[in-house]
Amino acid sequence: MSTNKPNFDSSRLDRIVADARASAAEREKGYRERSLKMYPWVCGRCAREFTRANLQELTVHHRNHNHDDNPADGSNWELLCVYCHDNEHSRYIDHTGNIEEEKAAAATSNPFAALRELMGKKSG
Repeated sequence: MSTNKPNFDSSRLDRIVADARASAAEREKGYRERSLKMYPWVCGRCAREFTRANLQELTVHHRNHNHDDNPADGSNWELLCVYCHDNEHSRYIDHTGNIEEEKAAAATSNPFAALRELMGKKSG
């Protein structure tokens, strides 16, 4: 019987662990992670409570709708479940109009320009 042991590369494992720790530290700097540490895991609208098992359904809502406004005290954040967050943004768009709507370009040609001429011809 052969006893083949897999090669164990401890330096590779150390790099993987270091990368995972660096990624976790970087995530903790984000506003979602900061708000989850600051506020209880409860939806600010429907009062649904969250645990680690369903925490991905809890979102951070920016009260002034500016995602670049992230004060250190969290005063622009509100934790909402995905349903209430969706509803809040729908209400905002209904109130202000769709801010992402683009105006259609003016027509530069007339597809019916030769219609009168075509209608005058008789096929025979």
